[in-house]
Amino acid sequence: MLEGLFSAAAGMSAQEQQLNAIGSDLANLNTRGYKSERVAFGDLLYNNVQQAGSATTAGAGASAQFLGHSHTEGSIRQTGEPLDLAIEGEGYFQVSRPGGAVALTRNGAFNVDAAGTITTAEGHPLYPPIKLPAGVAASELRIAADGTVTAGTRKLGQIKLVTVTSPDHLRGEGGSELAPTAASGPPQPATAAKVRQGAVEESNVDVAKEMALMVSTQRNYQLASSAIQTESQMMSIANQMRP
Repeated sequence: MLEGLFSAAAGMSAQEQQLNAIGSDLANLNTRGYKSERVAFGDLLYNNVQQAGSATTAGAGASAQFLGHSHTEGSIRQTGEPLDLAIEGEGYFQVSRPGGAVALTRNGAFNVDAAGTITTAEGHPLYPPIKLPAGVAASELRIAADGTVTAGTRKLGQIKLVTVTSPDHLRGEGGSELAPTAASGPPQPATAAKVRQGAVEESNVDVAKEMALMVSTQRNYQLASSAIQTESQMMSIANQMRP
């Protein structure tokens, strides 16, 4: 009977991971450039057992595995704001996080801080940094498809788009930011991607899909919980029947 308890508990743990992913997706529904999380399920180890005089196999439950983020593009919305940037094609902006680490994001809703540096809404500057000279307003900026930033006839820098060999292995850093890992490979130039000024990419979360998945996941969690209660009752009855 203990095997049944372990299998049901493993199933509850797997469904809990799926619920956590759904919660993260729904929380970032309005986070620009956010990519939904993907979770897959698999069977745990099967063992050969003898039951009622015959050989059979018994599973140990299910497990959930985080597969990374979905990289389907969200819808691009025109805003007309000079520091709203969308990426057309596969690529990411690079931003500097506190401590000097570089993160990747497709959230192109940028601002200018008090020092004139172009940053994300969280205050993380572009990498390499681009700073507006004194007296130059954001409305004067023109950003070309290759990321070149100009104000009038002056070139202020270039927003360099990058990609990685295996985007599925990027590590989430909260919100729309992702961190390269050894498995994802280092950032490299995204030669096919283009920058579109005056537009932003919305989250790719599908609300209807997430809600339907949440309902089915909650039901599966409840079934696993009921299985534990049933196993517990059976163990209690078996203990009472002992001489």
